[in-house]
Amino acid sequence: MDVIITHINADFDALASMLAAHKLYPEAKLVFPGSQEKSLRDFFVRSTFYILAADRIKDIPFQEITRLILVDTRQRSRIGRFAEIVDSPTVELHIYDHHPPSTDDMRGIVEVIKEQGATITILVELLRERGIALTPDEATIMMLGLYEDTGSLTHSSTTADDFTAAAYLRAQGANLNIIADMITKELSAEQVFLLNDLISSAERYDIRGTDVVITTGSSDRYIGDGAVVVQKLKDMENLNCVFALIRMGDRIYLIARSRVVEINVAEVAVAFGGGGHATAASATIKDLTMVEAKERLLGVLHEVVKPKVRARDIMIRPLTTIQRDVTLKEVQGILARYYTIAVLPVLQEEALVGLISRPVVERAMLHGLGDMKVEEYMTTDFAVVGPDTSLREVQGRIVGENQRFLPIVDQGRLIGGITRTDLLRALHDASTPTPLVPDTKKRKNVTALMEERLPPAVISLFRELGEVGEELGYRLYAVGGFVRDLLVHKENHDIDCVVEGDGVHFAQVFGAKRNCRVKVHKKMKTATLSFPDGYKLDVATARMEYYERPAAPPTVELSSIKMDLFRRDFTINTLAIELRPAAFGQLLDFFGGQRDLKEGVIRVMHNLSFVEDPSRIFRAIRFEQRFGFHLGKHTAHLMRNAVSMGFLERLSGARLFSELELILRERNPLPILERMAELGLLAVFHPGLQHEAGTKALLARISEVINWFDLLFLEGGYYRWIVYLLGLADQLTSAGLEEMSKRLSLSPRYRKRLLDGARGGTEALSRAHRRRMTPREIYILFKPLSTEALLFIMAKTEEEGIKKAISLFFTTLNVMQVNLRGKDLLQLGIKPGPRYREILDALLLARLEGKVKTKADELAYVKAYYI
Repeated sequence: MDVIITHINADFDALASMLAAHKLYPEAKLVFPGSQEKSLRDFFVRSTFYILAADRIKDIPFQEITRLILVDTRQRSRIGRFAEIVDSPTVELHIYDHHPPSTDDMRGIVEVIKEQGATITILVELLRERGIALTPDEATIMMLGLYEDTGSLTHSSTTADDFTAAAYLRAQGANLNIIADMITKELSAEQVFLLNDLISSAERYDIRGTDVVITTGSSDRYIGDGAVVVQKLKDMENLNCVFALIRMGDRIYLIARSRVVEINVAEVAVAFGGGGHATAASATIKDLTMVEAKERLLGVLHEVVKPKVRARDIMIRPLTTIQRDVTLKEVQGILARYYTIAVLPVLQEEALVGLISRPVVERAMLHGLGDMKVEEYMTTDFAVVGPDTSLREVQGRIVGENQRFLPIVDQGRLIGGITRTDLLRALHDASTPTPLVPDTKKRKNVTALMEERLPPAVISLFRELGEVGEELGYRLYAVGGFVRDLLVHKENHDIDCVVEGDGVHFAQVFGAKRNCRVKVHKKMKTATLSFPDGYKLDVATARMEYYERPAAPPTVELSSIKMDLFRRDFTINTLAIELRPAAFGQLLDFFGGQRDLKEGVIRVMHNLSFVEDPSRIFRAIRFEQRFGFHLGKHTAHLMRNAVSMGFLERLSGARLFSELELILRERNPLPILERMAELGLLAVFHPGLQHEAGTKALLARISEVINWFDLLFLEGGYYRWIVYLLGLADQLTSAGLEEMSKRLSLSPRYRKRLLDGARGGTEALSRAHRRRMTPREIYILFKPLSTEALLFIMAKTEEEGIKKAISLFFTTLNVMQVNLRGKDLLQLGIKPGPRYREILDALLLARLEGKVKTKADELAYVKAYYI
């Protein structure tokens, strides 16, 4: 016998889920294991008796039950007498539930458990998948359960799937008028008296920085739908979190509602033997007085409630500071370097003694006070807070006292600061509910995405990095391109880590722990870890940079992760992932990187970005074409301005070459080169470079040739970027190519490969032109040339005979070998020396001509011509 049950005190979601389950198990009997909520009893008697023909529990022969289908619960303590048979080996359990796990949960052979707003959502999805039709009455009951458990789709626990289920049920004929009548039902007289008790006895508590209201009520008789009364109280008083203890007869009922992430009311209810969701839960309390129940509730709350955001969680660290005896002119210079800083803390040795703001410094300079000491004009009347100060108090200090920068002091020492922007961001994050599409959040956890996309060894490494950092008092972050590519689902195992603290010290400690070689770059405060298996990891100290002049190398100073990310080129590269254990996988997005990834926009971080580092122009175009993005309107304007001002001309040859090499190493550099031509950037490398139709066609053929060659999987590497550069520079004279090589500061090795490729390729192409060559001639002509030169002329020529000759060289002639070795020549009495090379080369040519085929033929050839 199949039996469908739900929990005691069944609500509309339970009723709807039982009905839906009956559509999946049409032979099953429907049984309520205990009482139902009053509103459900009334509705059941009035409206659904003919649809939901439920059996009485006393009429069910328990010994004949072979399959028990549980909906809207999986807690043993909430199914009454049926708990007696769930452990029987002859009974199968099938469970459909949307509640979070608890210590009282049962396990089933079939389990469909998802954290949706209502269990009916799970079952409606199954009905849709199986094509099971619903009548309008059935759809109405199911919609009623969905609306009740999600607060008409307004509770923060509501998911996108709940909306999908509602749309489906509406399409099946759900009657919204009936639902509205049930949902908006007026309170009874008994419920009104109870509501009055709850309002008059409500008390506010500050539990670890979160407002909690605890209220009590009492009735000698059972009052149905107590949850409706508590919900009414919450809505009337606009409460974020409320716990109601209601005595009815000899029992106390705990009903809890929450809409703040710091309090998961289900965890509280579980402590009393109940359950529910993070936003709504309940429990039945026995053998405790009201006073005892309230005391225990307060104790549980202090254990369960998560601490609110504290000052240390949002503060900037380390800070740029100045000493009190520096001049205002010196301060102006510091503020010019770091134009994101509006206020500087002033110290006397290590003690905080004042604050000086940018407007004060600017006005003082206008009055000719540049030589005055900063202590003469600094603010000395200001508020400070400790690292554990709540966000509410931080807000009160900054807003209430009109203080744009709030120092964080611990035991008399300045350890950080909070700006108005930091406060606004923290308040926004705290007040924004979880959206239906989570990608738009500034902060989210991407642990699941990392586990899906990355090898287990990388995840393990990340966790170990975070743990070692915590031991040293540092915070670690994975940053940059790795995070960007993770979010757009592109493979990238080139990982960079940033340390809030001393990155070099961290690398040395971690390297010793993991037996890594550590290469330190003191000037940039970075290090490279080389693992025993060859893997390398770059570790940097969180830092900020400033530029003394356009296109100059940056000067580096220690900073916070936020400032470290601010110094980067584009918003899409400013994302970071926390690695410390307490926040592992937390995504940091201070500058809208997720938004721009979603919208496909390349945006610079600030208006002087291309002025300070013009090489970012090339990177912007590279990213634009690689990801199929577009330049933001303002970014495109700033780029054109930087080009017209000639800032690219100030870049060193080495930096120009580095950017050009990266472009030509892209999987498909052709769109990038075309975009560069549109913006007039090719002339930066040489004035004679053009991107005309002939050059575009040649580059396209080079791309085809490279793809063909790569599929051969031949031994020996080559520089694909040189092949593209040969095609791009084909329009230049030999002298022009020399000039471009000098402008790019090419190393002697690269310079020789480029020039030899151009000259040798052109000469070989001329010699091969319009003549049929033997294998021997092909080998002699092409052997001296580099792979890059051969691929270049293969793309350049239009003669199929030459293309076939180069193909034959790569696939056959260049890999052909003779059978004889030096030891064979020695056995023939030939003394070792340069003659060996001469003989082996002659044998290879003879083999190419078909004069020798076997080792015996080769021996005979040597004896005939060299002995």
